[in-house]
This record gives sequence, C-alpha cells and structure tokens, in this order.
Amino acid sequence: MAARDREPERRRSSSQSARRPRDGRPARPVSAGRAERSRTVRAAATFGLSTTRRAAVFAIVVCALALSIAVPLRTYLGQRDEVELQEKRQAEFRAQVDALEDRKAQLDDPAQVEAEARRRLRYVMPGETPYMVELPGDRGGDTEEPQQDKVKDESWYQLLWNAVSDS
Repeated sequence: MAARDREPERRRSSSQSARRPRDGRPARPVSAGRAERSRTVRAAATFGLSTTRRAAVFAIVVCALALSIAVPLRTYLGQRDEVELQEKRQAEFRAQVDALEDRKAQLDDPAQVEAEARRRLRYVMPGETPYMVELPGDRGGDTEEPQQDKVKDESWYQLLWNAVSDS
C-alpha cells in the first residue's frame, strides 16, 4: 500500500529531459524544423488522422465551400444580367414615350391636324375642287381579280359535298 500512497512522478519537460554533454556545455536548442514537425505530428495524433486523411478532409471542406458559394454567385450574376436587360428596355420605352409626347405636342396645333387630314384622309375644305390623278401603276386596290384566283370561303365539307353532288 505504500506504493499507492506515493504521488505519481511527474514527467520532465523536453527542456529538463535534454541531456547535457559530458564536457559541461549547455544543451543545443531544438531546431525550428524539428519543433514544427513535432507539432504537426502531435496535431495529427490529436485528431487521429493520417496525412492522407487530413488531405481528404481538407479537399471535402474546400469543395463544400465552393459549392455553397457557387449557387448564390450564379443567382447574383443572373439577376445582374436581368437588371441590365430591364434597364435597357426601360431606356427604350422612355425614348418611345418622349417621341410620342413630341408627336402629341405637334398635333396640338390645328394647322398640323388639318395638314394630316388632307394628306392621310384626303379631306378638302369647302369650296375647293379635289382632283385625283390616277397613274397606271397606282391602280392596285381597285381592280378585280380573275375568278380562278379567288379562294372560296367555304368549309371543307361543303367543298366535298359540292364535288360529289356535281358528278
């Protein structure tokens, strides 16, 4: 029982456990590369992962971050393009509205309305004598088309019945 009652021996730290050379010189400090390597080994031992497994976990984390950023980024870029398109359309509509407002301002003048009526509708003022000059190439709308070129406005079954009953 005496062995149980004793306090456990404390381990010496790495600086205490370093041995001094026999010639009495102080011990050399551990190099930075060795210290860093020992920290890496301790970290790997802490998580219980080998170097390959740590690389795989790192790759998975990087992929997860890339995927979590990709979807919102794609949405943002798509919306930015849509906003740009809508701004262009809005500018076109504003230009069209401005042109229509200019035209409306022009038509507020009675002289302009009269000129448009004469030109478009061929109106004449009372007491004026209208003359219509017809040139040979201008007669496109008034001519009658030959009968064989006219398409009948009958349904298919009416055409079929007429073809059968005429035979």
